[in-house]
Order: sequence, then C-alpha cells, then structure tokens
Amino acid sequence: MSAPNPQISSTLRVRMGQEDAHYGGNLVAGARTLALFGDVITEIAVIIDGDEGLFVGYEQIEFLAPVYAGDFLELTGTVTRIGNTSRTVSFEARKVIASRYDVSSSAADVLTEPIVTCRAIGTTVVPKAHSRKIAPNREESR
Repeated sequence: MSAPNPQISSTLRVRMGQEDAHYGGNLVAGARTLALFGDVITEIAVIIDGDEGLFVGYEQIEFLAPVYAGDFLELTGTVTRIGNTSRTVSFEARKVIASRYDVSSSAADVLTEPIVTCRAIGTTVVPKAHSRKIAPNREESR
C-alpha cells in the first residue's frame, strides 16, 4: 500500500437535465450524484491500471445541499490510497451553475463560489490479472 504520488484525480462537469428530476420541485435524487462519482472512479481506475475495475462501495456519503434540474455540477475524485488491488478515492460534488426557477423556467446563474452538494469516500478494485499498470500521464503504445 502506498500514498499516491503524484496526486491522481478526475473531474467531470455535468448539467442536471429535466430527466434527472426525481422529486417535486425539480429536485434531483442524490443517487444521481453517486452514479456520476462512479464514472469518476472508473476513469481513475483506467488511469492507474488500464482497466475499469469494479466500484465496490462507499465508506462515507454526505449530502450537503440540494441539486435541481438545470444545475451544473463539477464532480472531482482524488486518489487517497493505493493498495494491492484497491484504490480509495475522496469525492466532492460542487454546484457551479444554479437554476433560477424563481426568475423564469430557463434562468440560471454562474456561482462565484461553488456550493458543495456532496462528499464521499469510495473504493474500487482492479484484479491483479486485469491491471496493466499504466503510469499516469503516459500514453500506451498500441
């Protein structure tokens, strides 16, 4: 086991569409954020191992602010621990654009200070037989 050096991370920016609204008032279910964290950790597994791996679970999840259809989220995962086959990642989702239904049905504001909507810690596993040990920022010859 080792601490990652250099720091390995992945970031996605995604708009929550009307199809993501699950509850009244255009509220998006927290599970949508968790699904996006799954995409982040999959990219990290590919960066480290050249394999998508399997996201095995969360140690911690904190939902901190609501997310609505029309909001834009920036989701980042940073590796905090690399084991023999496991990789632990710290996640944060930040609202960077907020829908403004109070102004009109299509209004939105770019936030000067992003709002942290969710934090989590999760682990992915890549079987040794699948790990191709690709170093970060190195292109693989095909």
